[in-house]
Amino acid sequence: MVRNMTKEQVLSKLTAVCARGEHCIEDMRKKMGRWQIDEETQKSVIEFLVNERYIDEERYARFFINDKIKYNRWGRKKVEQALYVKRIPKEISSPILDELEDETYEDILLPLLKTKIKSVKGNSDYEIRMKLIRFAMQRGFSYDQSVHCVDKIM
Repeated sequence: MVRNMTKEQVLSKLTAVCARGEHCIEDMRKKMGRWQIDEETQKSVIEFLVNERYIDEERYARFFINDKIKYNRWGRKKVEQALYVKRIPKEISSPILDELEDETYEDILLPLLKTKIKSVKGNSDYEIRMKLIRFAMQRGFSYDQSVHCVDKIM
């Protein structure tokens, strides 16, 4: 735990962190909280990082959404929940998510379900279907998307 850091030291550390990758305001608040930095210093450091564009919530949201959908294969609902936890306002995240077409989610979900169906066990097609729909919804896909894709592979 880092204690008794000056504002300049905090700024130096956080600008280096932000230069290496995208971060949001909440990430920086948590980091400074772990360092036990007082509220006033936190506010001024975050203000500096935002003004100097080390932190940009919209830019962060774009990268976050892209990474979670493309690499983690999450659906919209799970991404929205993760952004909520990171305190990214809906005014920023919703337009970015709206840019994505339904086919994008389908292209992600179909291969996931094709892999999953091999390991799902059930006494009937109905039971297998419900397990697959539940799996898709746990990944953050809507009920309609889940049903549509499960129907396609069964």
